[in-house]
Amino acid sequence: MWRAAFLALATAGVIGAAVWLLFGSRLLVVRSVIITGTHLVPRSEVLAAAGVEPGTPLIRVNTARVAARIDAISQVRSALVRRSWPDRLVIVVRERTAALALTAPGGGYDLVDPDGVVVQWTASRPADLPLYPTAAPVAALRGDPDLAASAAVLGELPAWLRHSVAAVTAPDPDQVTLRLAGGVTVLWGGTDRAGAKATELTVLMRTHMRYYDVSAQGSVLTK
Repeated sequence: MWRAAFLALATAGVIGAAVWLLFGSRLLVVRSVIITGTHLVPRSEVLAAAGVEPGTPLIRVNTARVAARIDAISQVRSALVRRSWPDRLVIVVRERTAALALTAPGGGYDLVDPDGVVVQWTASRPADLPLYPTAAPVAALRGDPDLAASAAVLGELPAWLRHSVAAVTAPDPDQVTLRLAGGVTVLWGGTDRAGAKATELTVLMRTHMRYYDVSAQGSVLTK
């Protein structure tokens, strides 16, 4: 009988010590925050959004809520937050990547990702980002299917063609049109058959025409 009582007391003592260590001790608290993956977003902005005070018991940090607050930063695509015992919080940030350039109303260019979110403003258009001409305000382009299709097509292009694209237009997700350097126009169509279209275009461009249509399967058009 006394053995059972002793084991019960010992177990309770261990549990109590563990609870104190996790919630009341100064040993397992946040002493440092490690942030990785940031290039555009300042570390100070991530820390402010995280809202975790130094000295907070690690066990009390709600990692999902911290990640959600960081996700609210416009340039952040996603964030992963985890505890690193005994005293670190690790935040892995995945920033949005610019895919297209839009002429900004006040001058310069707004660089947007495939979701239409402004990632950065620059005074001059980066050479590797095609222009996306549009009369719509940038705020209206969030989730725009035409812009998303344009970005998706650009991501599928072979390097030799991607580097030649100066501008992209898309009156419809299935009517993405590439404006190449030198005044050549390519009606690419939708995001389907990227490899086949690239092969067809490689052959067609040997004719040195100004317009190519590879949007329809089984037929091509040049002018």
